[in-house]
Amino acid sequence: MAARVNKKRSFLFVSKVLGKHIPVNPYTSLLSGAALAILLYKELVPQSGQQMDKLIREAVRGLLDSNYAKEAYEKLMDERLSFAFPEPIKFVGFAETATALGHSMYRLFDDGATYIHTTREDIPGLRPIIRFEEEHSHAVDHRCYALNEDAFAGDGPIVLVDDEITTGKTTLNIIRDIQEHFPRKKYVIASLLDWRTVSDEQAFADLEAELGIRITPLSLLKGKIEIQGAPILDHTEYAGQTGNAEHAATSTVEINKDFSVDDHCLEKDASAFERVSHSSLSTDGYANTTPYLKYTGRFGLQSADNSALDAEITRTAERLNQLRSGQRTLVMGTGEFMYIPMRIAAELGPDVYYQSTTRSPVYPHREEEYGVACGVTYPSPEDSTVGNFIYNVEPGQYDEIFVLLERESDPERMKPMLDALSCLGCDKVHVVYFNSLTKQESKGARI
Repeated sequence: MAARVNKKRSFLFVSKVLGKHIPVNPYTSLLSGAALAILLYKELVPQSGQQMDKLIREAVRGLLDSNYAKEAYEKLMDERLSFAFPEPIKFVGFAETATALGHSMYRLFDDGATYIHTTREDIPGLRPIIRFEEEHSHAVDHRCYALNEDAFAGDGPIVLVDDEITTGKTTLNIIRDIQEHFPRKKYVIASLLDWRTVSDEQAFADLEAELGIRITPLSLLKGKIEIQGAPILDHTEYAGQTGNAEHAATSTVEINKDFSVDDHCLEKDASAFERVSHSSLSTDGYANTTPYLKYTGRFGLQSADNSALDAEITRTAERLNQLRSGQRTLVMGTGEFMYIPMRIAAELGPDVYYQSTTRSPVYPHREEEYGVACGVTYPSPEDSTVGNFIYNVEPGQYDEIFVLLERESDPERMKPMLDALSCLGCDKVHVVYFNSLTKQESKGARI
């Protein structure tokens, strides 16, 4: 557990498998989504029950023992599951925390599935096919930009994937929005944790009756929680604020003088990742014209895209593996860009850990069993009004860090992030861009 700096919700379950706030074996995180996929297959294909129960036992063993996570994940992937339904099962991952969880759940299926994740980014050149609010969040607005406007068409099941369901209000909001534009009879909500109260579950039953639909919950853990205490409202005392050294990481107190950073742009290395040439517009007025990657999930995927994405992930991992110079390596995803970095981390070999930057303001505190011991903060390169955070990276913990960014931003906007990386106590950091600014936009300041 940890305390959020958020007046709407004062607590955070710090997942040991998600790969957001705590570094994990990348196969552990991939396995958590795959385990949810097995639960879904058992639900939708009841005759597979005995086979799926065996795979669930493998998944649980891998989730409890990180040394077995890779073997367990590969056993699940070897099943090459598919849905023989009239239309694909549609998966939707919630930004930003569940983008990789939803993708890894979808990816277990070789056929009969599509995937898209919501985003907090504003892409003026595209019209969102759905839009809803996450009421408790510090960043409430979610959008779905599908290149295929018929991505939600049909009447087959939609699977909504989140890292946890506390009240379920976010899920109810998105179901209402989808049902208004793309009505259907069945929804599945999949999460690592389900903490809904009896009254919360009744809200789901009420919506089922109101809309004439069925909502099936799936989770790896289900239980009840009781909340005591008041939210922390003083935003001056959380991660990265060096004025409160008791609660900030020791590595945030001064810049690492021996720190070095290498920039690498995969686009200039003839990367075969397909791209989407749309600009984003931040709330502070910054228009980033750097292309997006097409198959992150932000713009929609289908099963036919999987093999090409897998091949490019392997090729990129081989390239980055040539840059490794240490034994203990951290691969860091950024914001919503989680799944591709996680997959790359999994293919880099042993002694590689994975985690991501996050938008979540959390109060660092050093105490046994508390989830966030230290952290640094910086304004997002994409939007300076949005704080980003890196948690639980201690000085000397890694020999090197690879930070993977989908798109490069203006060098001046990148500087606060690079300064934050220099505070992590790691002498060598590789900053890897999959898409770079044009020479005109970078004004010659790039490498």
